[in-house]
Amino acid sequence: MSYPKNQFGVPQFPDHDARRLFVLLSAIDLLERPTVSAIADLTSQDRDRIDDDIMRLREEFGVVLHKVGEIYHIESWGDVLQKNGVTRFLKAQ
Repeated sequence: MSYPKNQFGVPQFPDHDARRLFVLLSAIDLLERPTVSAIADLTSQDRDRIDDDIMRLREEFGVVLHKVGEIYHIESWGDVLQKNGVTRFLKAQ
């Protein structure tokens, strides 16, 4: 199934689709200064849901993320997700 993409080529997966979390995690990794606003601008995801989705990444996939001030930092992708695998998967979309 094909999904629409935003102006930056980011796939727009339906709400509650785990792939939205992968997009979010990849955006944090890609952005130089990953703030809620920057993440929302790149991904077209709702600013109000980003913190909840980050909590889901922590709980469901074991991702270790920290927020220092307004900026998110990935400490570990966890045992479930592999950065290269997620990146390749999203490029194929």
